[in-house]
Amino acid sequence: MTFEEKLNRGFELLQDKDIDHSLDTARELQRENPEAHEAFYLEALIMQQLNQYEMSLTSVGKALEINSENAVYLNLRGNLYMQLEKLVPAEKDFDKAIELTDSASAHRNKVMLMLMTDRGADAIPYLINRIKADPRDPENWILMGDMIKRGGQTDKARTYYEQALNIDPDNEYAMRQLEES
Repeated sequence: MTFEEKLNRGFELLQDKDIDHSLDTARELQRENPEAHEAFYLEALIMQQLNQYEMSLTSVGKALEINSENAVYLNLRGNLYMQLEKLVPAEKDFDKAIELTDSASAHRNKVMLMLMTDRGADAIPYLINRIKADPRDPENWILMGDMIKRGGQTDKARTYYEQALNIDPDNEYAMRQLEES
């Protein structure tokens, strides 16, 4: 099996929740090619799945040492920092990921961070701008629906979940939110 085939297999194993074999694959790939940032990223995702955030941080840190301009890795590290309530470095990573690729998931994480740091007044216009910039991204509509729902405006929140379903009719989260309201 080639490196790429093994890596893909490691990601498949992780997706299938076969954590042990996925981790074995990641570590085998790291031994085969210590400069392969993807193998460290795989390990970081595995550790995140296990809620081992510090270990995940170490692994994604190694991936970033090899490939420092990777928005996906920066977004993951920012998310891990956020889980550990290290909010300043989290925001720096989200900002860098946004600067590099305009990462939609980094934008959403930044909104979540704004809410966590009592900047909800900034989060709403930020998210509205994201919806205007990318109206076909159902996750932005869902996040806005969640924010509005938490604010007590269930009927208005429904319209955002409905819009998300217009874009992604199979979105289970949006369906559940409509069923619950």
